[in-house]
Amino acid sequence: MNPLVTPQWLSQQLSSNPDLVVLDASIDFQIPGEVEKDKTNLIPNTLRFDYDKEFCDPDSSLPHMMPSESRFNALAQQLGINNESTIVIYDNSGTFASPRAWWMFKAMGHKDVFILDGGLTEWKAQQFDLVQQYASVQSLGNFQGSLDERFFVSASFVVDQIDNPDSLTVDARSRARFNKEVPEPRKGLRSGHIPNSTCQPFAELMNQHKLKTAQELTPILSKSLSHDVNHTIFSCGSGVTACIVLLAAEVCGYSNFSVYDGSWTEWGANDQLPIE
Repeated sequence: MNPLVTPQWLSQQLSSNPDLVVLDASIDFQIPGEVEKDKTNLIPNTLRFDYDKEFCDPDSSLPHMMPSESRFNALAQQLGINNESTIVIYDNSGTFASPRAWWMFKAMGHKDVFILDGGLTEWKAQQFDLVQQYASVQSLGNFQGSLDERFFVSASFVVDQIDNPDSLTVDARSRARFNKEVPEPRKGLRSGHIPNSTCQPFAELMNQHKLKTAQELTPILSKSLSHDVNHTIFSCGSGVTACIVLLAAEVCGYSNFSVYDGSWTEWGANDQLPIE
């Protein structure tokens, strides 16, 4: 099942699917290469899904870490989300922040969750209706997901996979950051990369605000990913753009993924963790 949907499909669902839930997963911080954020307009019937401040682990010092199963379920219910909901996620500059929110719902076992290809930018380009206010939640939902711990993994798990030939860690940061040619944008972090990891910058997979097509992505990913490993771990700066590369891998038929949730924000700050 293709995780990406078009504005035309979403427009039809808005008028015909009573189980549809539309979520804005935009984030405040600027992703490198991201097109300008539209902080004014919204797709009709949108609810706010804030994984930076709400759908996160409030006890972690690291940004937007995956929350506990109970916290995620309680917050999802407060948004009126049900087990039978069809969820479509977008962000206000394209396909940048939304893939992480999609992966969070996948981690909770929800099947009918999709990403609006090109996000709000593409919705506006197709001249569909806009509103300026979020929808109001009418009633509590019955969402009851079950968190699969394999979807978001820890630093210790990544360490254990470094010398495992059946596992591959893929870094979504730029090649300059991967190769220690430029300093990290977050102060106090070491430079370099996780030993034995490969670099697949998410920016190489984007066509402005949209993900490239599967036909365009396949030859790019064939150089950085492998069908011969049993498990692929995606990492980046803080667990957001890793999900863009993961999404591209899913579109191209790869499988069995995890996201290293702490990513370089955690790894680069810990002198006990090895660096290449």
